[in-house]
Amino acid sequence: MSITVTTWSLEQTSPDDLRPAAEPADDVTIVRAEVPSPEFSRFLYTAVGGDITWLDRLGWSYAEWQRTLDRPGTETWVAYERGTPAGYVELEAQPGGSVEIVYFGLIAAFRGRRIGGHLLTQGLRRAWDLAERWPGLPATERVWVHTCSLDGEHAMDNYLRRGFKLFDTKEEQAEDVPAPGPWPGAGQ
Repeated sequence: MSITVTTWSLEQTSPDDLRPAAEPADDVTIVRAEVPSPEFSRFLYTAVGGDITWLDRLGWSYAEWQRTLDRPGTETWVAYERGTPAGYVELEAQPGGSVEIVYFGLIAAFRGRRIGGHLLTQGLRRAWDLAERWPGLPATERVWVHTCSLDGEHAMDNYLRRGFKLFDTKEEQAEDVPAPGPWPGAGQ
């Protein structure tokens, strides 16, 4: 059975576009995962995307994860609540001064608790100054992201509240695949 999936592409074209979220309680911290770790990144990807049908990286080999994480200008920032990973944002520098928010989201148990707005705010601040910490990268001129109708219910609202503007919308038919859960076989 197929379903219609709507994908929205959004962007900011100036750091002045950012509308910061209020900071959550003191027990939330955001830390860069400075050592590229395929195991940790795959954990974050499956923990956040397992219930909302993130499938594109599930079949990746260890080497594919490592290559992606080792690219200059790729960073992973993780939100923790009292020491427990709550969600993450993955940034990727692209040609021409663009930075894509490749992945962003929260583990289901942490959604709706005002962590996401704070994490997205910190990720955007980092995206706008990414070139300062990566010699050879051009200055950021644009930060963009795409989200779709399969993502979490608060995703689009969070992007708009942080100052993103819509620049493209696409609809396509996709196979209705059950979400795999945060680990193989979960929910079956």
